[in-house]
Amino acid sequence: MTAATAHQLPAPRRLAMPEPLPPRPGAAQRYLRESGLLVGRGLRTATRVPERLSDVTLQPIVFTLLFLYVFGSAIRIPGMRYQDYLLPGMIAQSIAFGVIGSGVATATDFSSGVTDRFKSLPVTRLAVITAQIAGQMIEQIIGMLIIAALGLALGWRPRLNAGTLAGVTGLILLGLLAFTAFGVLLGMTLRSADAIQGIGFAVVFPMAFLGGTFVPIAGMRLIPRTIAEYNPLSAIVAAIRHLSQGTSSAGSWPLEHPVTAAIAYCAFITAVCLPLAVREFRKPA
Repeated sequence: MTAATAHQLPAPRRLAMPEPLPPRPGAAQRYLRESGLLVGRGLRTATRVPERLSDVTLQPIVFTLLFLYVFGSAIRIPGMRYQDYLLPGMIAQSIAFGVIGSGVATATDFSSGVTDRFKSLPVTRLAVITAQIAGQMIEQIIGMLIIAALGLALGWRPRLNAGTLAGVTGLILLGLLAFTAFGVLLGMTLRSADAIQGIGFAVVFPMAFLGGTFVPIAGMRLIPRTIAEYNPLSAIVAAIRHLSQGTSSAGSWPLEHPVTAAIAYCAFITAVCLPLAVREFRKPA
């Protein structure tokens, strides 16, 4: 090769150094971002399958109308209208029914393979559980707003100020967290929507009827009254009724201190169910 030929060759290009990757977000930031994305995924699913929301829209309306006009025509509460007695109980009952809704949704994700896809992704395991609970809580809140609006239209007159309204709201959210976490754990354990429906109703209905939702606990016979006095849902019903109507209950320590007992019950259920749900989620398929 002559000097002239070498002069005509282009100069070798320098390879550009790749730009450094952005720093990976911290664990807390990843958890919050992943939880938000998964909650959005659940809410989009609900809008595309609107019949899925029938248990928090149509069912509360039917229950409220039936119990108000069937039981209300036969039951007399001393010094209190039946609307004011029933509606706080119906709101508390909706908290308990969150077990069925969250359990069915979780079991459906397991049976359809959605959960296996999440396990194959670098996603925080707790974020999947949190998103499932948060999404179901949002759906249950919709049902409670429907019950409250219907109750107000039918004559329910709560005695609420800013403080008691905040107390009722906090108690409802805490109860939803506890019972929804229990439903998610149940859905992960059974992994069958049909089984969740059967077992869920077998658990929730006795809790509702023995929770002072429709009739006073004091008028029950000894055995059901004893069960009702220490039923977690009884404390939630009594606490919501105490905050919204100013009533008091008697018969056991949880009923005499309903707000404290309701918080303790909900905190205990959450503390037990959340770690077990994460452990169940980490099990291989």
